[in-house]
Amino acid sequence: QVQLVESGGGLVQAGGSARLSCAASGRTGSVYAMGWFRRAPGKAREFVARLTWSSSSTTYADSVKGRFTASRDNARNTMYLQMNALKPEDTAVYYCAADLQGHCIGYGCFATSHYDYWGQGTQVTVSS
Repeated sequence: QVQLVESGGGLVQAGGSARLSCAASGRTGSVYAMGWFRRAPGKAREFVARLTWSSSSTTYADSVKGRFTASRDNARNTMYLQMNALKPEDTAVYYCAADLQGHCIGYGCFATSHYDYWGQGTQVTVSS
């Protein structure tokens, strides 16, 4: 199976930056893609970014385009989320997830139900 360990959350001032990490272990060769999701207070978990492992191609939610960048390090089996120009509305628990299926198309790739394994989440708080 796949285990995901997240790190990098914390308190950041508005306009600042943070970098989240998601280290994968176990059967990492089975991972087709990984995703970042977040859950803001009082809201449902929402899609943030998706990274296809082999190609490192990425897709982002409109709310974070131009500010967030997902990337990977194959040698470390780690996915990153660089977050710049943070806003108070970015405050949320951020989760990484692993997709072992890889046959999703379009918006189906952004649904939480499509992902097989999840990290524990890391809190990002953006102060104004």
